[in-house]
Amino acid sequence: TENVYTFRYQGHQSMFVVTSDGVIATDPIGLGRPQAVTTYIDEIKKVTQAPIRYLIYSHHHFDHIAGGKAFKDAGATIVAHKRAKERLDVLKDPHTPLPDETIDTDRTITLGGTTLELNYVGLNHSDSTLVMRLPREKIVFVVDFLPVGRLPGRGMIDFYPLEAEDSIKKVLGMDWERLIPGHPDSGGRLGTKQDVQDQLTLLQEASAEMKNLGQEGKCWDTAEKEFKLPKYATWPGYEQSLPFIARRYCGLWGRGT
Repeated sequence: TENVYTFRYQGHQSMFVVTSDGVIATDPIGLGRPQAVTTYIDEIKKVTQAPIRYLIYSHHHFDHIAGGKAFKDAGATIVAHKRAKERLDVLKDPHTPLPDETIDTDRTITLGGTTLELNYVGLNHSDSTLVMRLPREKIVFVVDFLPVGRLPGRGMIDFYPLEAEDSIKKVLGMDWERLIPGHPDSGGRLGTKQDVQDQLTLLQEASAEMKNLGQEGKCWDTAEKEFKLPKYATWPGYEQSLPFIARRYCGLWGRGT
């Protein structure tokens, strides 16, 4: 879409929006790789010489937002959910400055005739995730709790399973046509509402399967060995992701955590 771009680097991806009054950037993705941040800013400059006005943190995890200092030094105002600021204030990472501005439930940023909606839809992959929607362009940027065509894998480490289902339903209820994920699939395609529905169905089926095993008293080891999702065996990363999914749902239905 005109003036909406994705920046991809080593399995992570961000969105930036170019307007007549400046750039709205997201997630620096600079954890352990400062060259990614430099490259990101250089790529923006190839598109426009307009200043970077905003940097939006999708949530508080370093693999997506480390490296924000370079954007702040360039003059960007950093915006994030209030819980992201709370987490980062404790961690005090020198490469990840605290947000200048925080939001609670929602905020709309208007810049150069472009509108970007920031929505907090509840607990999901973290307690600080923002869904970013461009209403005119019908695009959403959703990081980590809505992978496209693949299992969530390591993302289950910090995950609120039942609440995430509600978050996904809220995203499905929004008006959009294409989804930019925080990690590209193997083909780099954008997501559709069918992809989101598929992810919801996967989580619901995983929850139901482990609920049965957990209530039989099989958590942890036995349940994790017996837990399978054969319907999704052809999805990328199935073998690697299954243990993470099993462990998280075993915690939910075996211990109530």
